[in-house]
Amino acid sequence: MTTESRRFPFTQFDVFSSQPLEGNQLAIVSDARGLTDKQMQAIAREMNLSETTFVFPRDAQIESDRGVRVRIFTVEEELPFAGHPTLGTAFCLRGSTNAAEVNLELNVGKVPVRFEERLGEPAFGEMTQIDPMFGTMHVLGDIARASGVPIEDIDSSLPIQTISTGVPFTIVPLRGLQAMSRLQVNYKSSADYLNRTGGKFFYFVSRETFDKSARLHARMMFYNGEDPATGSASGCASAWMVANGVAQSDERVLIEQGVEMKRPSRIFVRATRKGNGVVNVRVGGNVVEVLRGEIFF
Repeated sequence: MTTESRRFPFTQFDVFSSQPLEGNQLAIVSDARGLTDKQMQAIAREMNLSETTFVFPRDAQIESDRGVRVRIFTVEEELPFAGHPTLGTAFCLRGSTNAAEVNLELNVGKVPVRFEERLGEPAFGEMTQIDPMFGTMHVLGDIARASGVPIEDIDSSLPIQTISTGVPFTIVPLRGLQAMSRLQVNYKSSADYLNRTGGKFFYFVSRETFDKSARLHARMMFYNGEDPATGSASGCASAWMVANGVAQSDERVLIEQGVEMKRPSRIFVRATRKGNGVVNVRVGGNVVEVLRGEIFF
């Protein structure tokens, strides 16, 4: 390391888990001032996690009014919003202050994360996502051809729909855990189809679960890999559940994800039915700190 090298402290958390070495990993650069877009993208590739977040501290009054400025990068691109980076970064910023709420300014706007203290348990955080936008309703056969999932594995009793709370996901219900276990996705044809129909990724769900207290089992493949927990997609799934009677209005239910990867994640979601629509999507869980270090170059 040369004397001219700059140092950027980072912390790594496991999100949507109260146990270390489970959930979805997240690296947070706590002061990214001076980093270029190209450098942030390179750091995200170096971390090689689902996402890395970069915090840009600024005047306290601006942070009070607009939230703490945070940018989110995958190994491939910057995202306007993502769930587990939002929750994990809010936990990091809260630290030991016991603040009841932390507000982030993301590329989609201001996102609040509220905290609940439970006696004898880790703190629980819950973000409020932007209200869902219900998009394309899909034909089962089109989804089977695009995704490569056998048509008999798709649950025809529930709709396949693209929904966005910041990032559009196409919710695809499968028939059960066996169908989930043999899930293989054709990435190229999936990407082509999703680009045409307004989706970003498929989010596969099943009403059969390993944990009997869970309402959905979920898997999400992206960038030729799999995501252990997808908070943005879970928010979309929450709206989809309430709209289709899988969950009741304001009922907090559990989505399990990451089981096949041996990174079990517990994502708690709820949403409110308002007239013919769904609003007030909330996604929550626990976060555990596991690693601290420095990046220097």
